Amino acid sequence: MISSVTHFILLGFPTSREIRMAYFMMFSVIYMLTLMGNAAIVCAVRWDRHLHTPMYIFLGNFSFLEICYVSTTVPNMLSNFLSESKTITFVGCFVQFYFFFSFGCDEGFYLCIMAFDRYLAICRPLHYPTIMTTYLCTSLVIFGWSGGLILFLIPVVLISQLPYCGPNIIDHFICDPVPLMSLSCSQDHTTKLIYSTFNVIFMVGTFIFILISYALVILSVLRIPTAAGKRKAFSTCASHLAVVILFFGSVMAMYVRPGSEQPVKFQKVVTLFYSVITPLLNPMIYSLRNKDMKAALKKVVVTKKTSQN
Repeated sequence: MISSVTHFILLGFPTSREIRMAYFMMFSVIYMLTLMGNAAIVCAVRWDRHLHTPMYIFLGNFSFLEICYVSTTVPNMLSNFLSESKTITFVGCFVQFYFFFSFGCDEGFYLCIMAFDRYLAICRPLHYPTIMTTYLCTSLVIFGWSGGLILFLIPVVLISQLPYCGPNIIDHFICDPVPLMSLSCSQDHTTKLIYSTFNVIFMVGTFIFILISYALVILSVLRIPTAAGKRKAFSTCASHLAVVILFFGSVMAMYVRPGSEQPVKFQKVVTLFYSVITPLLNPMIYSLRNKDMKAALKKVVVTKKTSQN
């Protein structure tokens, strides 16, 4: 059956024009700070040779991924604050759906990669240079970027092939798969089952992998004889764990349970948290708890000021 719907309407946050303007200003500032914070980390890793190690290479790629991730939804959300129509084309909706969730999936993979890297560095320090070779590091970076882009083709293609006859109003600020499937003319339980299974396997699988990695790291750290050594090891892992909790906590609350059972406002608030707030907090978490990163960021600022003068 061919869909008759050519566009969707993203309701976003229906309220008065004055409040929408306030939202526009607030989220514009958040978006700019997110871009600046993550771009600063990318530049620091790129320009400071002391950070040309696997841990910081992964962090630099993760920060660039955050820029891509937040840019798939926030510009359109900002546009809708100023627009009365709030429309998005059928193709545009599924393109946003694909890249937003693909990059989100890639974030999960990168958190696994960084957890694996910390496990090797702390639990297998003598073998770390021989295991984490340039080839393996490059392969992990490629996998971190391509994994989600490849895997999420399946649910996007399945959901886009559903018949859409109207209505076309999505009570959300992004093209989320749950309200999209609810707008379909047919109740395709197979597609819903495949999508739900995909989410559960990916999120639970990656989360368990990360938990096991850090459990082994903690056990190894506890065996370090000196207090200074323990503090250094815990400090290295603390920022990673904070980001893991922020990302997986909000995403699991949203997608592991059936979305239809959750209030619309809850879905919007949780999605807003992991799609907008978390990318803003991540650079702060990594830079504030890492002396090497703070030193590199200072060099970037000084170099920029010098070049301007």
